[in-house]
Amino acid sequence: MIKDYKGYSARVTIDQDQGLLHGEVVGIVDVVTFQGKTVEELTRAFRDSVDDYLAYCNERGKKPERPYSGRFVLRVPPELHRRIASAAGKAGVSMNEWVTAVLDAACQAPSEALSSSDRR
Repeated sequence: MIKDYKGYSARVTIDQDQGLLHGEVVGIVDVVTFQGKTVEELTRAFRDSVDDYLAYCNERGKKPERPYSGRFVLRVPPELHRRIASAAGKAGVSMNEWVTAVLDAACQAPSEALSSSDRR
């Protein structure tokens, strides 16, 4: 993973057949990709791609997407808070780890996680 150039990070894969490193900026919906043959070339291409993306957005008067921080505030009823703490304790993990796992599972099967009869 290439980290933090102007707040953006990227995931890198290797294409052994072509001898190339491919990267994609993560944490945004817009697609920003780049490639290089060496780590230095890839890093330079990453920075150039981020700069190009920001310039592209600026030219069109579009606000560039910013990566998600991974933090958000969630307010729950006290009884649910107690049940979450209990479930996390039984699983031997922190509440943060437990909630993260539950939310990830819900995203994998969203229609099962919240049926229309459960919505309030």
